[in-house]
Amino acid sequence: MELKTMKTQTSFSHLRGLKLAALAIGTSFVLAGCAGNPPTEQYAVTQSAVNSAVSAGGTEFAAVEMKQAQDKLKQAEIAMHDKKYDEARTLSEQAEWDARVAERKAQAAKAEQALKDSQKGVQELRQESQRTVQ
Repeated sequence: MELKTMKTQTSFSHLRGLKLAALAIGTSFVLAGCAGNPPTEQYAVTQSAVNSAVSAGGTEFAAVEMKQAQDKLKQAEIAMHDKKYDEARTLSEQAEWDARVAERKAQAAKAEQALKDSQKGVQELRQESQRTVQ
């Protein structure tokens, strides 16, 4: 009876050791997998954001931010080519936000220009109406 109990305890400790080893190996594969994945989705989002900012007039109204976004996007591309995926992801995220800032600045500048044009139009209409009255 004692012999049977000893075998069972040895089996459990052996299984526990195997489970821990499997867990450690699995965790290392997961961590290695995360570090080794190129940020292609983030890169695509960033390219789209840069293109959108250019279309919104970012190069004209937010030249500094557009230059930063385009430079960081190029650096991210180089980092991806060099398989520096963490650096590529970070640069790509920064480029995306620079592009979004450029797009918003361009939109704001266009809205401000539209407001000035409207105010000028209203002023001209007032002057025109005063001329006809006199």
